[in-house]
Amino acid sequence: MADEQELAEVQQRHWQDTYTAHPGMYGEAPSRPAVHAAAVFRAAGARDVLELGAGHGRDALFLAREGFTVQATDFSPAGLEQLRDAARSQGVDDRVTTAVHDVRDPLPLPDGSVDAVFAHMLLCMALSTKEIHALVGEVRRVLRPGGVFVYTVRHTGDAHYGAGTAHGDDIFEHGGFAVHFFPRALVDTLAAGWTLDEVHSFEEGELPRRLWRVTQTLPR
Repeated sequence: MADEQELAEVQQRHWQDTYTAHPGMYGEAPSRPAVHAAAVFRAAGARDVLELGAGHGRDALFLAREGFTVQATDFSPAGLEQLRDAARSQGVDDRVTTAVHDVRDPLPLPDGSVDAVFAHMLLCMALSTKEIHALVGEVRRVLRPGGVFVYTVRHTGDAHYGAGTAHGDDIFEHGGFAVHFFPRALVDTLAAGWTLDEVHSFEEGELPRRLWRVTQTLPR
């Protein structure tokens, strides 16, 4: 437990320092998963969206521009400050709220309070399998019946899997960033009690990173 806590604290400092040193590091264009999520959420009739691990906000801002009301969380105050500044400059600050939050803790939202949840590469951060299961349980709690969860994770077919510093539990640290690489069995167990709509393989960025985009829906 002490090792997990130490790794979590190191990663939080690392992301805070990274966002501070590189404002807007991912640019303004939304990720491809966010564009997909917007279409899925709209088809499901969603209006209120929670984004986990929003960073400096390129996807949260895109969702707001698409007309959704967005609650954006991240454990980096620096990233969220950049998000709020951008929301004001883009004229969508009336549709975006932010909260500093570590996903190892319960989500600061009431039961059944959002229509959809989006998380791009948040579940594959330095979280243990137990913490990931607890987080998905929290996502289920805050979603309304029929709510949709779209998330992406790097998987065990990624070139960095097994490289760098091993922390156990399929977590490997490379270049200062620790990643929990998902086996397919973990995706399936996280979807227990949901409808697993899609597991889509895609690549992103340099290397390239190999990911799954997962879409699952709560029963009504």
